Amino acid sequence: MKNVHVAGVGMIPFTKPSQAEDWDVMAEKAVRLALADAGIGYDQVEQAYAGYVYADSTAGQSALYRVGITGIPIVNVNNNCSTGSTALYLARQMVASGAAECVLAVGFEQMSPGAIGMIFNDRKRVMDLHQSVQEEIQGVAEGVPFAAQQFGGAGIDYQQRYGIGDEVFGMIAVKARRHAAGNPLALFRDPLTLEEVMAAKPLYGPVTRLQACPPTCGAAAAILVSPAFAARHGLDASVEIVAQALTTDTAAAFENRSMMSVVGYDMSKAAADQVYAAASIGPDDVDVVELHDCFTPNELITYEALGLTAEGTAERYIRDGQNSYGGKHVVNPSGGLLSKGHPLGATGLAQCYELTHQLRGTADRRQVEGARVALQHNIGLGGACVVTLYRKAGAA
Repeated sequence: MKNVHVAGVGMIPFTKPSQAEDWDVMAEKAVRLALADAGIGYDQVEQAYAGYVYADSTAGQSALYRVGITGIPIVNVNNNCSTGSTALYLARQMVASGAAECVLAVGFEQMSPGAIGMIFNDRKRVMDLHQSVQEEIQGVAEGVPFAAQQFGGAGIDYQQRYGIGDEVFGMIAVKARRHAAGNPLALFRDPLTLEEVMAAKPLYGPVTRLQACPPTCGAAAAILVSPAFAARHGLDASVEIVAQALTTDTAAAFENRSMMSVVGYDMSKAAADQVYAAASIGPDDVDVVELHDCFTPNELITYEALGLTAEGTAERYIRDGQNSYGGKHVVNPSGGLLSKGHPLGATGLAQCYELTHQLRGTADRRQVEGARVALQHNIGLGGACVVTLYRKAGAA
């Protein structure tokens, strides 16, 4: 397998559904930004992977035809909330295997206002297994979005194990807004107090409205290349993808009656373990992390799934500020999904955008000083989890 470098990234500001452009326009803008960042033309791209959830078949072709009509393979990707990083995973595989030297991954989403729901209500639920287990564990709360029930339930699960208070989850939302203040592409950049977070409308368990990511529209893209391609064309090869893993649920997720497992704790841990082993790197070597904080409980349990802190110690990790600047890791310097927004297909590539700039040293006010190793975590219920490890080229 060959090394893979991130030669270019592009991202547009994430917006509310009422303010968004059409999905294909957003995708085109992100791709053109990534091409310009890499310093290449679309005619040099050999393959493309287009990720989205809420669009019709071959939307990837429609979006990319706005950039160029070149006859290359275009693959449409849908893996729920991990769609963008799944497109990145497939693009990296093509370069790493030697099947192509320059591959594009793009993710985009034009979402509707309000909570995420099921599109097809005339057939069996896609997530019937996950929801059936949830119903056995905690029942169904009428009128509460299913994702809030699942991730809120994971928060309750964690509280029952370790006895932490609701305010610990709220502290994550406060940190997210503090970080987002330095990100001009984030949707919400105004600070929040813990009192405001805790006083917001309750959703489920410890989760209030200000602890849930907003429905958002946006797009992001990345250009992945081989070292030889970068050398031939004089491209920036300063950021390397060192290891990557995509995992799905195991039977244990449905057998151990844990809402933490239902929302992907086990998938996340398995993917992280695979990546650390492949890269011969441990969590203590990581400087900066972008992880999937769709709800605050998911950020908290993911600290432990990724090995950033030991099981049962997330509260101390948060209270000691180990998840922010000056701490052990800087988690979600972009503001994360909570503040940046979560356009499903774009999220994984937006995380790639942030971490690429962190390792280049070009993240402006968000810059993590001396960042050399970066970790990305993107999860989709249903389920799929992608964990990606990046390294500044030349870093040991």
